[in-house]
Amino acid sequence: MAPFLGLQEEPAGRPRLPPAVLEAGEQLRQGDFQSPHEARAQLARYTESYSTVESWKARAKRIRQGILRGADLAPLPARVPLNPLFSRYREYDGYSVENVAFESLAGVFVTGSLYRPTGRGGPLAAILSPHGHFNDPSDYGRFRRDMQIRAATLARIGAVVLAYDMVGYGELKDLGWVHHHPDTLRLQIWNSIRAVDFLVSLEEVDPARIGATGASGGATQVFLLAAVDDRVAVSVPVVQVSAHFFGGCVGESGLPIHQSSIHETNNVEIAALAAPRPQLIVSDGDDWTANTPTVEYPYIRGVYELFGAADRVENLHLAAESHDYGLSKRRGAYEFLARYLKLDLQAVLRADGLVGEAGIVIEPREKLQVFGSEQPIPPHLVRSADDVEW
Repeated sequence: MAPFLGLQEEPAGRPRLPPAVLEAGEQLRQGDFQSPHEARAQLARYTESYSTVESWKARAKRIRQGILRGADLAPLPARVPLNPLFSRYREYDGYSVENVAFESLAGVFVTGSLYRPTGRGGPLAAILSPHGHFNDPSDYGRFRRDMQIRAATLARIGAVVLAYDMVGYGELKDLGWVHHHPDTLRLQIWNSIRAVDFLVSLEEVDPARIGATGASGGATQVFLLAAVDDRVAVSVPVVQVSAHFFGGCVGESGLPIHQSSIHETNNVEIAALAAPRPQLIVSDGDDWTANTPTVEYPYIRGVYELFGAADRVENLHLAAESHDYGLSKRRGAYEFLARYLKLDLQAVLRADGLVGEAGIVIEPREKLQVFGSEQPIPPHLVRSADDVEW
């Protein structure tokens, strides 16, 4: 198993603090913390702090330490056995779906949907698919139509895909978890790290070909995970990488991951921590990513250039589109992930050369639930962040 970047010299974790109590030098940077103009000036100032790949690596290590300290994950918790649960296997045209859960911490079960290609032998690439804060009760979380389409299509081209619930969303909400909690960001980062553990534990998965993609708050989870876990070989954050916007909920910026006594950063630099691993940044013209082609992407590309890897980072900007993970965004992600994870894009190309998504079955939420008559709730299951034993 590959080591986590920069963890060998991590300082010990700080004592747990009550909500909203920060240590000296720490600051929460949330929502529209600064203007686009201020963000440009900030990035220009950051650029002056390094000029070589070695000086960037030193800055990157400090930022990584700041993220983990701010999220109360330094040092990392002990890895408990995953104790995976599988239920209700279904097979469709070119892919299968199975309801899964695994323990990220003692009694903390992360619930999700596991999509796998049918008729293909291993080893297979694997892709993490966190969802965003799309809150329509009829179309939200990992149950969303676009989440199911994306996961199924990626499975059809040869990847094992895990769509999993954020803290206080989907089945975790049903079990009693609350999203607006001081420990949500801490839990979500750790759950994502353990989700990688779960994927690489599967016999058919190639641990060298792990990808991650998500939109909005799901994209935040993608670039945070890629920043602290170098097992993520390819990342595609969609409609979220912004220099002036820091995320609008506790699961993105509810802990001091952007500023402390040892570091100051923003989400653009956090995304840049993935360098030189391949990364596609998807943006649109109707949200906080409207300036990505002229502000955020040039900064990130500059970091990749230090590694001689400018060809491994791209920006797909859809100026006429808005904040979603729609078809054109998905097509860009499919092509990028297929290229770098060695997937079979030909399996889903239509006669016109575009990726097709026909024939995917959109399952009702009830069918995607892990726990039920076939899979009882474990007696030691934890239902609240207040009861977690770290």
